[in-house]
Amino acid sequence: MLCGAALALAGGIFQSLTRNPLGSPDIIGFGIGAQFGVTLVMIVLELNTYMLKAAGALVGGLLTALLVYALANKNTMSSFRLIIVGIGVSAGLGSLTSWILISVSVEKAMMAATWGAGSLASLGFDQLIPAAIVFAAVTVLSLPLARTLPVLEMGDDAATALGISPGRTRLTAMVLGVALVALVTAAAGPISFIALAAPQISQRLTRSNTPMGTVPVMLTGAALVVVSDTVAQLVAVPVGVVTVSVGGIYLAWLLAAQYARRT
Repeated sequence: MLCGAALALAGGIFQSLTRNPLGSPDIIGFGIGAQFGVTLVMIVLELNTYMLKAAGALVGGLLTALLVYALANKNTMSSFRLIIVGIGVSAGLGSLTSWILISVSVEKAMMAATWGAGSLASLGFDQLIPAAIVFAAVTVLSLPLARTLPVLEMGDDAATALGISPGRTRLTAMVLGVALVALVTAAAGPISFIALAAPQISQRLTRSNTPMGTVPVMLTGAALVVVSDTVAQLVAVPVGVVTVSVGGIYLAWLLAAQYARRT
């Protein structure tokens, strides 16, 4: 439930920030950046404690976010350009991760591959307690974003007129969103597409005008991961395999729906 809530809240933050339902950390590369950071900690540095993996995920995700924003920023920030640049950076980091895995021993590569599938099976209180503390702190810090990000969706001029600093709000949202992705990635590995689907499902269920609805979004994400993990246990596969399979179908439908709306 904690993993689902954290991923869903991160998805709501980034989708509101980019004003695009495709602007989730899965698509724009922040999740891959966190995964790359953990891979370096686990494989290259040979460190396997939760806190060190969380630090690697946070640093990897933040550096990826800064790179994507720097490459996509040309006078004004376009959500379409941000997504395209994010996909490119994500592909590059995925290639680097694959290169690392084929350069190490089979045992290390298998350990990283098992973690990289995204699984809740081996988690316990050693991961739950620090993850819950970080999650509670980040959630409290994210509460003001439920008010400021919907205003920012109306444009920088409107936000400034209402006393909101666009630059500071974007930076805060980016750091908190990456922190949420990092705490899940360090514990369970990359669980894809929850951050993409949960905010959109929640927005339709609540008939909200923004994906940044804190409590409904987190409840939706928690429910999606619990259901996905139940299915994963029944068919004896990692939960990440289930979310990728269902999320891929959802992504195809979302792309088709957006194309139909534009034409």
